[in-house]
Amino acid sequence: MNNLPNDLIASLKEEYTLSPLSIAKVENSKDGSRKYLFKLHDNFTVETVLILMKDKQYDEDGKITSKEKYTICISSQVGCKMGCAFCFTTKEGFKRNLSAGEIVEQVRLVQADNGIPSTDGVNIVFMGMGEPLDNLDNVSKSIRIFKEEDGLAISSRRQTVSTSGLATKIEKLGLMDLGVLLAISLHAVNDKLRSEIMPVNKAYNISSVIEAVKRFPIDARKRIMFEYLVMGDLNDSEQSAKELVKLLDGIKAKVNLIYFNPHPGSKFNRPTVEKMTSFRDFLQNKGLTATIRESKGLDISAACGQLREKHLNKS
Repeated sequence: MNNLPNDLIASLKEEYTLSPLSIAKVENSKDGSRKYLFKLHDNFTVETVLILMKDKQYDEDGKITSKEKYTICISSQVGCKMGCAFCFTTKEGFKRNLSAGEIVEQVRLVQADNGIPSTDGVNIVFMGMGEPLDNLDNVSKSIRIFKEEDGLAISSRRQTVSTSGLATKIEKLGLMDLGVLLAISLHAVNDKLRSEIMPVNKAYNISSVIEAVKRFPIDARKRIMFEYLVMGDLNDSEQSAKELVKLLDGIKAKVNLIYFNPHPGSKFNRPTVEKMTSFRDFLQNKGLTATIRESKGLDISAACGQLREKHLNKS
């Protein structure tokens, strides 16, 4: 815009950017998932993951009957304050919050880099680096931009905010009534174990999280997702399954069982297939909707924060 005054051009260059992120590295998995490391304007890096959930479908005449379905896992912070014992992201500590622009740009760049022409088949999960509710102002702003018709036109029903359980912020998000889905990273069924692996539980215990969840507004057709990271010989027993059923009684819930992804230096183990299947079957037999999340990207840096750590060690 050469018709602008020179001092205005100078201030625009200094204070604004058209692209707050750039691609630093991409890892491709044989299962079709892609993990991005994005470089920010201050040289910090964050991760974003593209997962192909459903491939394009054709009829017998070769015509497309349904388009691809994608999930994009996005980051909300550089690092994280929560200090979860099983999480790779916490290793480098917390650096700063991402701006709404930096959050939105993750999706836009992934979409452009993969030739995804529209956002019709895109689901967004705030489940990358950072605790979304610890950056609620920018996360809520990005949710509005995502769902705005003049933004990315991704319905709030296709956006999920995953939290480690900041009960007061769950309440605040609920009062905003943005229409997003809620996922709770539970991972343990009693306060003793949860406090050991998730220090946030000392401030917001399981009871306070459950009470906040019960007041959270959800679409009548939807459920609250409870993420349960299964670690071998730690939280995969039948007794844990029994306590989980009791804990979620009266909540319109869905339990997503997740295999722990081993990473260097971790003291936790991946559970056996038999233990995972038995845990899921017990929940289902007791009337809980329960699924086992298929592990993606095991041949690349699957653990959240792992690609960033590799990049930092090479720098």
